[in-house]
Amino acid sequence: MMLENDTLVEVKNLKKYFNVGKGKVLHAVDDVSFSLKKGHTLGLVGESGCGKSTVGSVTMRLQDPTSGELLFEGKDIFKCKDKKENLQYRRDMQIVFQDPYSSLNPKKTIRSILAEGYQIHHTVTKGELNDVLSLLSEKTGISKDMWEQYPHELDGGKRQVVGIARALSLNPKFIVCDEPVSSLDVSVQAKVLNLLMDLQEEMNLSYLFISHDLSVVKHISDRIAVMYLGQIVEMADKDTLFSETMHPYSIALLSAIPKVDVENKVSRIVLKGDVPSPINPKPICRFANRCWMSQQICFEKEPELLEVAPGHCVKCHFAKESRKLMAGAEKTGLNSGEQI
Repeated sequence: MMLENDTLVEVKNLKKYFNVGKGKVLHAVDDVSFSLKKGHTLGLVGESGCGKSTVGSVTMRLQDPTSGELLFEGKDIFKCKDKKENLQYRRDMQIVFQDPYSSLNPKKTIRSILAEGYQIHHTVTKGELNDVLSLLSEKTGISKDMWEQYPHELDGGKRQVVGIARALSLNPKFIVCDEPVSSLDVSVQAKVLNLLMDLQEEMNLSYLFISHDLSVVKHISDRIAVMYLGQIVEMADKDTLFSETMHPYSIALLSAIPKVDVENKVSRIVLKGDVPSPINPKPICRFANRCWMSQQICFEKEPELLEVAPGHCVKCHFAKESRKLMAGAEKTGLNSGEQI
């Protein structure tokens, strides 16, 4: 299948299952599809345990997929067996991990950590290494005074910047950012996010930005995909997702974003019911037992992820009806903390 010229990555029907014994299979990622353009960011959001980090790790080939395709510049790299070609993919696709405390080797200096990629892939000579490291440090705001320090001597923000610099060392085209600011203070989060956005503009990078924080995702993303229990339930450009939300779960997520408007009370949607088990799930709507709009069909048939408007995909039998109901609720005013 030929991709559009500006499409860098396309994930098709990605599944990742884990056998947990006694014939039980955990569906961590279940039929996820999305595409990412060059120089763009796709935000992937959802509550803890929904499978978003697993999507990132399988996309990076840190874990093998159960099934599905990953097209990178038109080629399915899951099927690639050529070692030389696989090595090139390793350079073109990098990851920034969530925890800067554990993702850096505590026994290595910052200089050694930054130099590791060049040494493994033999992209520069020993004589060129210092000059290349100087350029990388300047680009990411790392001072040379830090080179001989160890990760434990740096604060969380600087450690994460080192992680970003390490990911950039081989001039990748695509970076998975797995909750890169979730463990940082708010002021440090802003600096790291601005650095990522500046680097994206300068190097034409594409990001898969994984987070549970919708405010952060809105700041950095071009498109946003909402995950629930291993599946994407809604996907649209960021403005559409926030203004024309259609899936009931997405609506509930948006209602939880903190606001500083003391004049108008925020209408919170507190979902009832328990999250169903991802082990051997039934072929029904996985959100049905927590949804205020669920009807009999939701417990009998799994909805498809359909494009209900240009670029706006929703996995719900009653997507348009849910938006109408929420519009009415906004006019009448739900009480803060009301459960639906």
